Amino acid sequence: MELWQKMLQGSITSPARLTRRYGIDPRPLAEVAERYPMRVTPYYLSLIQSVGDPIWRQAVPSIEEMEEGRCCADPLDEEEQSPVPNLVHRYPDRVLFMVCAECAMYCRFCTRKRKVGQAHMQISRETIAAGLAYIRSHTEIRDVILSGGDPLLLGNDQLEAILKELRAIPSVEIIRIGTRMPVVLPQRITPSLVRMLHRYHPLYINTHFNHPDEITPLSSRAIARLADAGIPLGNQTVLLRGVNDDPLTMRHLMQKLLMIRVKPYYLYQADLVLGTEHFRTTVEEGLEVLRALRGHTSGMAVPAYVIDAPGGGGKIPLLPDYLQSLGSEVLLKNYQGRDYRYANAQPRPEEELWQVALQA
Repeated sequence: MELWQKMLQGSITSPARLTRRYGIDPRPLAEVAERYPMRVTPYYLSLIQSVGDPIWRQAVPSIEEMEEGRCCADPLDEEEQSPVPNLVHRYPDRVLFMVCAECAMYCRFCTRKRKVGQAHMQISRETIAAGLAYIRSHTEIRDVILSGGDPLLLGNDQLEAILKELRAIPSVEIIRIGTRMPVVLPQRITPSLVRMLHRYHPLYINTHFNHPDEITPLSSRAIARLADAGIPLGNQTVLLRGVNDDPLTMRHLMQKLLMIRVKPYYLYQADLVLGTEHFRTTVEEGLEVLRALRGHTSGMAVPAYVIDAPGGGGKIPLLPDYLQSLGSEVLLKNYQGRDYRYANAQPRPEEELWQVALQA
């Protein structure tokens, strides 16, 4: 058994085990953990500095999870866009392929809170085979995102078997893996794992740092192993109340990500997931965070701020009011609030636009 597997076995799965260390009353949280599973790795637990801090809020159940608010179980309508179990085909040329039902840590804000780590999320050889068959038969699919759960919770042999099958499909050009392992269990990023992943380029990894305190010497070393193997790394952050909803924290996070060779990719407005109402910020607050990034730090440190539209509408980008009007002139507003004018090009005749579209 490898070190990361031993550490996973030592994870805390019940609020009662927090009593001695933090002096909390676990009884109100027991019902929450029954509805939404709890698992916190010893490593991630070690990052907590005090009860209720940003690390604690992401990892430890809260009685607020029992509030419904305006949320629902499946806000992105994934079940309706799953032609076969555990595969979501929302965009024409790419699919989300769920290959593992568990995570090293059950984040309290998870989009798939309704099923990840629970008995009714069944992933088996049969469901994986069905997903692979679907991808083979749909040659428009050129980009496959492995998700779950966390794909890196699979053993190397299990994961490689899936990657090998995908690489044998001529229409699949890009493989992406979504994982939080470098954040919550960096010990999983072993030399043997990295050597195996290196064989399946072009392969990309999107990880999920939400707070600067998650970037530690251990997580940085895990990221360095992946980057040194030529794997491009992106980061998807969720805007979370009480975690990172302050502009200075977010700026610090994005700058630290670049320092460890991770490109900020998406900043998500929190999904309308049942049990996560207490994490949600207003969109206006999100735009203020973005405004505090753009122009105040490198453009490389500015992610795309998006809402994953309820009902399966996909990702929709949001921007502060930099563009004021269109026509012969465009009135622009920069990060300091100053106005600038840009002379717009003359529109093409409608007939010419049709010709360009046909040529494309």
